[in-house]
Amino acid sequence: MNDMFKLENICVVLVEPQGPRNIGAVCRAMKNFGLRDLRLVNPQTNHLVHGARQMAVKATDLLENARIYSTLNDALSDCVTAFGTTRRFGKYREDMMLPDAAAELALPLSADEPVALVFGREDSGLLTAELDLCQHFVTIPTDEALPSMNLAQAVALCLYEIRRAQGKIQITDNGRKSLAGVKNIEAMYKHMEDSLMSCGFLNPQNPDHIMRAFRRIFARAGLDDREVRILHGLWSQIDILNDQLTESPVE
Repeated sequence: MNDMFKLENICVVLVEPQGPRNIGAVCRAMKNFGLRDLRLVNPQTNHLVHGARQMAVKATDLLENARIYSTLNDALSDCVTAFGTTRRFGKYREDMMLPDAAAELALPLSADEPVALVFGREDSGLLTAELDLCQHFVTIPTDEALPSMNLAQAVALCLYEIRRAQGKIQITDNGRKSLAGVKNIEAMYKHMEDSLMSCGFLNPQNPDHIMRAFRRIFARAGLDDREVRILHGLWSQIDILNDQLTESPVE
């Protein structure tokens, strides 16, 4: 395996999983393909029950070492980027990637910091607000007669593409962009929303409408730490100008 590919840096994040047997089956798939970092966000079941252990088979160590988080934001705080899986298409869900393309993008990024593959609830998937925290969207092409896949099967398919991508990607470290982490980018978005709200650019009744468009623009660009600092500087300058206008006496 190429030393620049670090499967231990690719984490599987399950948001509010409902079935313990599904969680166990996810662990088995992860061990099949060489991943070890399982993160559960507000699980709706006890992931350590007998049914989960039965499905995990020889991957019970992953089950027992799964990390639990109260929010998706917390689960992604140390990740450099996140790939959210979804079946629903819409205004804020453009630029969908298939699992093979997502794998070829995710694998090189795992050389530096954790990369997250995020899967939603068995019955309703990921919410739009949760997809906002992901920089890329992944969809699995299925038949309209039964478009929704079993959670563990969807995870297995995506992880298969990760392993398959190892044999296809040839990269060098020269000139490879090191992306800013999710935590830094989310802080920048918060600063951006506050600044654009204060200067009147955003509609206070529905700021997410424009913010989601900006999220898609910056996700396509793939921001590094320097670019995030530049954007913070831009929002800070807007804050200064807005304060000056607010303090100026009306004549």
